Amino acid sequence: MRPHEVTVIDYGVGNLLSVQRGLEYCGAEVHITNQPELILASSKVVLPGVGAFANAMAELKRLQLIEVIKEVARRGTPFLGICLGMQLLLDESEEFGLTQGLGLIPGRVIPIPDISTTGEPQKIPHIGWNNLVISRNKLSWQNTILKTLEPGESTYFVHSFMANPVDINHRVADCIYGGVSISAVIARDQIFGCQFHPEKSGEVGLKILRQFLA
Repeated sequence: MRPHEVTVIDYGVGNLLSVQRGLEYCGAEVHITNQPELILASSKVVLPGVGAFANAMAELKRLQLIEVIKEVARRGTPFLGICLGMQLLLDESEEFGLTQGLGLIPGRVIPIPDISTTGEPQKIPHIGWNNLVISRNKLSWQNTILKTLEPGESTYFVHSFMANPVDINHRVADCIYGGVSISAVIARDQIFGCQFHPEKSGEVGLKILRQFLA
């Protein structure tokens, strides 16, 4: 069987090697590139990301990839944003001032509160393993990239800001940190985002990558 082909966008701020290894472990043929024509020709696209929102958007703009990514989304090509790559899917971010995002899923990236819902200080960034729960607008994870998971399974997070979609229907899974529901997985049509790192989340993360490739 021909392996699944997937393109990982290289724009200088992604954790490319671990993402590549995770996808290859799941049987994918991985192409890493920042060439618009190759990205547009891809059957599946992944946007990883670490660091600051504004820096990432500046690099996408410099490489003339913003409109390329929007065209990929318009075509209905399966698209996965990971960590910062998920946050970039939204309209804007409050990190270090207001910065415009890709606008593929309506919403804003906001700080994780440094005070829990019980009034206690909590550590920021949110680092470590946390359980995934079904977002309150969903009955199950059927027909999503989490369909092979059970609620309560854990994935690995490292982030100080969180995605806040306008439409609750775009939330697929949450995690709870200090009593606050944080968007862990979001989706709109064939656009998906994981706030956590599936490539660093053991077998649970690999299940998600396999489902995306499928």
